[in-house]
Amino acid sequence: MLQLVRDWSKRYLSDPQVIVLGILLIAGFAFVFFLGNLLMPVLVALVIAYLLDGLVGFLQKRRFPQRLAVGLVFLLFIAILFILILWLLPLLSRQISQLVQQLPTMLTFGRNQLMQLPVRYPELISENQIEQIFQFINAGLTGFARRMLSLSVASVIGLISVVVYLILVPILVFFFLKDKEMILTWLASFLPDNLSLASSVWREVNAQIANYVRGKGWEILIIWGISFMTFTLMDMQFSLLLSLFVGLSVIFPYIGVTVMFLPVALIAYFQWGWDPKALWAIVAYTIIQLLDGNLLAPLLLSEVINLHPIAIIIAVLVFGGLWGLWGLFFAIPLATLINAVIKSWFNRQRTMAEAAAAEAGD
Repeated sequence: MLQLVRDWSKRYLSDPQVIVLGILLIAGFAFVFFLGNLLMPVLVALVIAYLLDGLVGFLQKRRFPQRLAVGLVFLLFIAILFILILWLLPLLSRQISQLVQQLPTMLTFGRNQLMQLPVRYPELISENQIEQIFQFINAGLTGFARRMLSLSVASVIGLISVVVYLILVPILVFFFLKDKEMILTWLASFLPDNLSLASSVWREVNAQIANYVRGKGWEILIIWGISFMTFTLMDMQFSLLLSLFVGLSVIFPYIGVTVMFLPVALIAYFQWGWDPKALWAIVAYTIIQLLDGNLLAPLLLSEVINLHPIAIIIAVLVFGGLWGLWGLFFAIPLATLINAVIKSWFNRQRTMAEAAAAEAGD
């Protein structure tokens, strides 16, 4: 057994390039895992700067000077930030408050509707089962209320955190955009000179990640906007809140679509009952998701490496469990990175074996 391990390590881990690449990957994952919470403003600013860097590059290709391009993109970012703070967040807060106030009425309505099932279908369901269902729901709502109370008690700390983010993140974004080349050169000075394998992996993955992150960002905004306009035209309650979560649901491939179907259907049912309007709301949501899956996502994410659905679901579960929402957002890019590393590793081993065989033949 030990001999097998030695042979395997000699075959695959004797290459210094492989060792350097492995150390870089392990160090990167460990840094994010152990220091991610402490350096969250830096990581958030880094992600935002990465997203905005594509727009800076677009302007530079149109012969805008680098400083002017950075200035224009940063002003656009600040304008969007002000819109979010002054318009979107208050509106979302009002809709959340309305939803919390209407929850008891919705639960009473749902209870009355479900209590008709034992009368109509006594052989399938009993009143005792209905009571158990609502006891479970009430317990969940009680726990939710307690968590909200604990959040309100810690509101001062939360306010301080928000202020820190609002000050630090824009400053960091600006310097990440302006001094990108200088920062990359400084980081490269700490790395070994020969990084051919790591460089090839990065070049292959960078295009994929850039395309995915920016494409997924546009996909979220477009689905959010289309859903908001659709629900608003239908005069559906909580249209902004629902449409926001419908937009965010595209982060979770195969899972988000299914999860969001239930809230949309329940809100439509509680608002209109067994009216055709409720059915049309569900149909509209289904059409939006079909257009997203069959038109918008392939158009925006056409250059992303194709991964098997099982690999995508595993990546969502693993990285979402490790890093929460950011892990969910970057699950596919990280899976793409791992896929590229494995392919490059075996391709390099194959190339070295062929070169060794050629030398032996000579």
